[in-house]
Amino acid sequence: MIGAIIGDIVGSIYEFHNIKSKEFDFFDKRMAYTDDSILTIATADWLLGGGSPGDYYLRYANEYPHPMGSYGPGFVNWVRRANHGIMMPYNSCGNGSAMRVSPVGWAFADEEATLDAAKKSAECTHNHPEGVKGAQATALCIFMARHGASPGDIKLRVERDYGYDLSMTVDEIRPRYSWSGLDGAENGGTCQGSVPQAIACALQASDFEDAVRNAISIGGDSDTIGCITGGIAQALFGVPQWMQDKALSLLPERLRSVVERFTATTPSLTAIP
Repeated sequence: MIGAIIGDIVGSIYEFHNIKSKEFDFFDKRMAYTDDSILTIATADWLLGGGSPGDYYLRYANEYPHPMGSYGPGFVNWVRRANHGIMMPYNSCGNGSAMRVSPVGWAFADEEATLDAAKKSAECTHNHPEGVKGAQATALCIFMARHGASPGDIKLRVERDYGYDLSMTVDEIRPRYSWSGLDGAENGGTCQGSVPQAIACALQASDFEDAVRNAISIGGDSDTIGCITGGIAQALFGVPQWMQDKALSLLPERLRSVVERFTATTPSLTAIP
């Protein structure tokens, strides 16, 4: 999941100031982890500790209430209700279900368990079919990539099983994409309006850094698209150790310890020099 955290950090300053270019400082001193990293780490903690994923999302949101960029309004309202004992999903199709799912892609030996856990991680809040689909498609990409599937095979499988159109190149997406989605057709904060683009940015990359640069360059919800893309790109390419070290250095000790414990229990996690 360190790839997802890196994508979130790199995209953090571009969420509302889209850059529309791949030419930028990869780690800028203004960058910081956001709610995307916090809830991704909460997912990892759930996988380590068991129980209900919603309990972890609630606890982490309460313990880290004001990250850079803050939480989405629907999730904030869910937290408020849950703090009063009403923990009910809110039929969201927002891309929060996909941005926090990357640890699931690393945690299981078989595909069925991966997809079941992705669904469970999503539906405690994002129980809209598109919210569940976005989480499962992202987790499947990671699962397939870490088992050696090619970008082409992953593309065909995601298009077949989830109906996402992955035919456009990143260069074609970039001028047509914004917070309003592709050509204004879908809200870019939804799964259906951002997960296909994030997957395309990973599958068309030459290495991990190139994938994250692709994600930031298309605009829209940059930190979340970076987070989704980064999670997939880690499984495809591995992550340079210096990038891992830099990202970990930006996390509070408790969050960093969860990442390290999760990584230690997942031998297939990869690093490259």
